[in-house]
Amino acid sequence: MRTFINVEDIGDLRQALAEAQEIKNDRFKYQHLGKNKTLMMIFFNNSLRTRLSTQKAAMNLGMNVIVLDVNAGAWKLETERGVIMDGDKSEHLLEAIPVMASYCDMIGVRSFAGLTDRGYDYAETVLHQFIKYSGKPVFAMETATVHPLQAFADLITITENRDGCRPVSERQDNGFTKSEDCGTNSGEPAAKTTKRPKVVLTWAPHCRALPQAVPNSFAQWMNAADVDFVITHPEGYELDPRFAGDARIEYDQMKALQGADFVYAKNWS
Repeated sequence: MRTFINVEDIGDLRQALAEAQEIKNDRFKYQHLGKNKTLMMIFFNNSLRTRLSTQKAAMNLGMNVIVLDVNAGAWKLETERGVIMDGDKSEHLLEAIPVMASYCDMIGVRSFAGLTDRGYDYAETVLHQFIKYSGKPVFAMETATVHPLQAFADLITITENRDGCRPVSERQDNGFTKSEDCGTNSGEPAAKTTKRPKVVLTWAPHCRALPQAVPNSFAQWMNAADVDFVITHPEGYELDPRFAGDARIEYDQMKALQGADFVYAKNWS
């Protein structure tokens, strides 16, 4: 695997989910795989959970980890091609990439959308320069358009919990499961569902504009999974068809949520 950007990069999704669960059950089982290997995590934007979880995962696999915060402790990097560098940016990304790559075996990149030029954001210029010029495997730690690590983690969670709810025939008339039907607090095994779980991605309000990376990847991964997937949002907030895929689009949120097994609430602009 030379890149981990989209769900197609992972190959057999069922196998990947099984392997992820195996590692989750025994976090240090494959600690030998990363021996004498170095991961470089490059952040053009801030991060908390992705930074910590990715670094810990690499350490669990026995890898060395280098974390580089661009523009904070390192030289400010120019990312545009063909510009006159007479400002406060001391080095161009194209010059820096080979240097960074020489110190590692794998690169993770975090670079957000600017939300001022959709065409530029969706071109993923920064990410693709790392893929083209580093000569190393590259994965996205949230870029302008995708966040595959989070989407994969979300799918793992859904897979772990999909058997915890009753089939439709055993639900209340309003389509929602009774609280006692989910989980195993009674000590009895959770009933096995006889249908694909209904997963709803719903737009939610936020006080500021947010990018589409998280909902894009969530939609892409749900479309690849064995789920009944619905997206609901106000008109005019449609996701790029490359990510929305064959998902059912429902502008009536209450109708979309009826009978949902999992609801993923997220804002996007």
